[in-house]
Amino acid sequence: MGKDYILEIKEITKEFPGVKALDNVTIPVERGTIHGLVGENGAGKSTLIKVLAGIYQPDRGQVVLDGQIRHFVSPIEARQAGISVVHQEIKLAETLSVAENMFLGNLLMKGRLVDWNGMRSRARDIVRDLNMDIDVNQQVSELTVAKKQIVEIMHAINNESRVLIMDEPSAVLTDRELEVMFRIVRQLREKGITIIYISHRLEEVFDLCDNVSVLRDGQHIKTMPIDQVGRKELINMMVGREMGQEFPKEPGKIGDVILEVKNLNRGLLKDISFQVRAGEVFGISGLVGAGRTELARAILGIDKPESGEIYVRGRQVHYRTFSDAIRDGLGLIPEDRKLQGLVQIMSVRKNTTLVNMKKVIRGGIIRKNLEEPLSQEYAKKLRVSAPSMETEVQYLSGGNQQKVVIAKWLFQESEILFLDEPTRGIDVGAKAEIYRLINQMVQEGKTVIMISSEMPEILGMCDRIMIMHEGRKMGELSAEEATQEKIMAKCV
Repeated sequence: MGKDYILEIKEITKEFPGVKALDNVTIPVERGTIHGLVGENGAGKSTLIKVLAGIYQPDRGQVVLDGQIRHFVSPIEARQAGISVVHQEIKLAETLSVAENMFLGNLLMKGRLVDWNGMRSRARDIVRDLNMDIDVNQQVSELTVAKKQIVEIMHAINNESRVLIMDEPSAVLTDRELEVMFRIVRQLREKGITIIYISHRLEEVFDLCDNVSVLRDGQHIKTMPIDQVGRKELINMMVGREMGQEFPKEPGKIGDVILEVKNLNRGLLKDISFQVRAGEVFGISGLVGAGRTELARAILGIDKPESGEIYVRGRQVHYRTFSDAIRDGLGLIPEDRKLQGLVQIMSVRKNTTLVNMKKVIRGGIIRKNLEEPLSQEYAKKLRVSAPSMETEVQYLSGGNQQKVVIAKWLFQESEILFLDEPTRGIDVGAKAEIYRLINQMVQEGKTVIMISSEMPEILGMCDRIMIMHEGRKMGELSAEEATQEKIMAKCV
């Protein structure tokens, strides 16, 4: 007996000027399964999602849903046919209630009037069915990110979606929130809903999915049951080459104490003390909400500490602003590269030189003849893939955007660099490039302070690890003694 496919993607091709985003892609999706979709940034995942969702129309090929060839000319048509997308960036009406969001585009009517009571009752039924603690009358803006994503899922359920596409749903979730999300996804599978799950976190794909499809450079490489592929083999298929060691840590020459924090207090942060040595990769681990980012901001002068002492190179500092810290050789690659790390509508060239304009200004004027070769030098050094130095960074992949942020701080010649979630939302190939750059920085004598929720990354790349929980330091571990179990025991 043949397999029961709810969705068949057949020979889909989609081209943009100068780019073939999808090249003859054929993927069968079994009914009532969780189907993983993986690939590097630029592999074609987003384009394929947009074709299935009716945002793009393919140049060639067919989308077959329940045995029928479908041509979606709009997202509304795709939703009406039973295909919904939970996007990485939440797309809800923040000022409306949970119930109102669940019925957006599909209001219940009683004659000519909206049946508000009926909608709230139906919304409560869905919330109860998913065993969630959500008030359907609550305004969406008051919800956590995790609950907002669940509201998007409930909107899809209410629309009687048969295929639910989830695009990087775990990117900003805590471990506890992730457990809830996984429970709901499995529940939907049990109800017969088919899930297409896109994630850069391969551990999630192995934990959650029944089958997995690999895209690379716009082409379908392979579809297989998840239990028939290993992690290393899957990574090699994604990048098209042998990756070697996933965390290629190279020890730097560890020097004297370059940064010392004593009894720092501010808001959530309580009595934090630690030392970092020159040439070290110092990890700060803990669950989301532990105070890791708040600690970096307090050290860098973005937020003013209430009490405590900060020493840089043995000298006590009192940074009034982030600019003071920058002038003293400190830098920050922020958690949100799009909003805080880059100016999206500016070019690669301008973003690279943004924090050290004095290098390219002569006579009060920015000299492009200086700026261009310098930005090209750093782009080449970091292997930034961009059509030109004049390309706006908003058009680059996540991994290449992150490289431009790093280029900016290397151009500034920062001696101590805080990396806050440096590989969030980027693929395994780009992650390897970031790790290579971290090695390069410490080999040059720079000091890296890595804040990360990715436990394998912390264990694989750091010389020492400080663990935080609810604004307090819970302990420190050397690379040799650190394990995931020991870190988690101190995180909770």
